[in-house]
Amino acid sequence: MGCGRTGATLAQMVENRGHTVAVIDQNPDSFRRLGSHFEGRRVTGVGFDRDTLVEAGIKEAYAFAAVSNGDNSNILSARVARETFGVSNVVARIYDPGRAEVYQRLGIPTVATVRWTADQMARRLLPVGAAPEYRDASGSLVLTEVRVHLGWVGRRMEALEAAARGRIAYLTRLGEGIVPGPDTVYQEGDLVYLILRESDLPEAEAVLASQPDPEEHH
Repeated sequence: MGCGRTGATLAQMVENRGHTVAVIDQNPDSFRRLGSHFEGRRVTGVGFDRDTLVEAGIKEAYAFAAVSNGDNSNILSARVARETFGVSNVVARIYDPGRAEVYQRLGIPTVATVRWTADQMARRLLPVGAAPEYRDASGSLVLTEVRVHLGWVGRRMEALEAAARGRIAYLTRLGEGIVPGPDTVYQEGDLVYLILRESDLPEAEAVLASQPDPEEHH
């Protein structure tokens, strides 16, 4: 939702990675930014209008990005996508970083414009593990973002590392990069980047995406 420079860049990037994309914007002239090679759907309308969302294919959507130039429109449309249509991968761009924490509590991941890139947002939308951030020269180690179950909130990073049999290289919290220390705990909304043997990645992803055992709490 939103076909400014940000939305057009994101739409082209996601389509180039082999996904089907629909773009919503109130101004049909905005679709010119997509270029002549864009094969996705162009839907003129308001991004939080249910009929508009249905026309854009929201009922079959894997992910929804709200990147218009209005914070309220982005949050409203993101909430409709999640709460009305059950889209689990939703992200909203905001211009006011001071409101980010409020939106995170609503369960809507937010990206402040100042530190925003289309690549970062694509990683929030597309399946995790599809493209590692980094692979070492031998090809056996990968650095990649992993999804973490909300049950891990409040647990120390060392507990996550032990469960995943890897090392947390860094995490992103409300747009800020953090190198975790021994006392760093996982908070809702954190993006966790794990480095480990590629052969261990499927098991690590499964463990961290699941509710942890109560006795593992430190």
